[in-house]
Amino acid sequence: MRSSIQYALGLALATTMAVSHATTLTIESWRVDDSDLWEDVLIPVFEAEHPDIQVRFSPTSPTEYDSTVNARLQAGTAGDLITCRPFDVSLNLYQEGHLLDLTDMAAMDNFEDFARSAWTTDDGASTFCMPMASVIHGFLYNPEIFAELDLEVPRTEDEFLAVLDTIEQESSYTPLALGTNDQWESNQIVYTNIGPAFWGGEAGRQALLDGSASFTDPEFVAPFEHMARWGEYMGRGYESQTYGDSQNLFSLGRAAIYPTGSWDISYFNQQALFEFDAFPPFRVGDDGQCVISDHTDIGMGINPDSENAEAAKLFLEWLASEGFARLYTNEVTGFFSLSKHEVEVRDPVAAEMINWRQDCDSTIRLNAQIMNRGTPNMEQELWTVGSRVLNGAMTPQEAAERIQNGFSSWYAPQQ
Repeated sequence: MRSSIQYALGLALATTMAVSHATTLTIESWRVDDSDLWEDVLIPVFEAEHPDIQVRFSPTSPTEYDSTVNARLQAGTAGDLITCRPFDVSLNLYQEGHLLDLTDMAAMDNFEDFARSAWTTDDGASTFCMPMASVIHGFLYNPEIFAELDLEVPRTEDEFLAVLDTIEQESSYTPLALGTNDQWESNQIVYTNIGPAFWGGEAGRQALLDGSASFTDPEFVAPFEHMARWGEYMGRGYESQTYGDSQNLFSLGRAAIYPTGSWDISYFNQQALFEFDAFPPFRVGDDGQCVISDHTDIGMGINPDSENAEAAKLFLEWLASEGFARLYTNEVTGFFSLSKHEVEVRDPVAAEMINWRQDCDSTIRLNAQIMNRGTPNMEQELWTVGSRVLNGAMTPQEAAERIQNGFSSWYAPQQ
């Protein structure tokens, strides 16, 4: 981070003209851990380019952020800029009149439709937050183990299973560092990681939303069928293994492959006892398309009650710039700018993962948009059925039927 800090401070010092009546923007955020990044790197660069605008980063604890910001917006005491959660949390704020419509901002053209989808109304008519960053799903692996066993990175589903077989049969390593104790991994880093290659990425996700496909269709059952084979590769006692246990198992070099997302890169940069690498989700068949879950995670919007709306729009235009994309992507390792700008990424594993965008189609987590609104909650249901499939306690067909029955009980296009 030092080089970026020096660059930022250099730009700030280059601005010698004193500003007597600067506009001050306040950013509301849950990213407490990013305070130094904003205060020492990002904000100084913006202020150097806009010496008449000062910016203050004011984070709130992640667990308290949603309720606190909502209360401040209702009371008229919230900051000018609101860091946006993806999908329904921010959509509710917009529908309640607490976020400006940003649809007509020219900077929105710097983002693909999928990047804007997390902060766009259901009808696609209005976008209310500027996309900032995403995380990419895939697999981390131990190249030393692969070299020892003369393994190549798998490209297809069959190759992936063959690699797992070799590790299981010819070594003492655990093939997959994964447990089911915490349950959430079974959906967020398994089903929605490997699944898009089966259901065709965005086309399959949209088919569920418009009612032309269902979870009991073969392309949505197939990922569960694949998951049902993983139990034999996850090591003894995986049913009681936590997410932290899996991280530890991989970082110590005892497991060969770790299904995850790019958010884990920073952790393993600090903890892994070896130089790790990454490979994308496998393709289904030799001619199958690579599809990655490039999940929208963070955006930023404008408080309609702000007296500094024009300055806030300038800040959002900067968030959409190539300069911001380069800074943010390299300082928050594993969180990637959602803009179309090509960014040279310094971290080698992060660079590998972001380059998948060139060869793979992108989608978002399957149920992130709309599908979690009803009862039963689909996210919780996917955790339950996914972990049971991995444990061998539920068949793939039973899992698909349970999800479909819950979905069709409240979602009109599925009835």
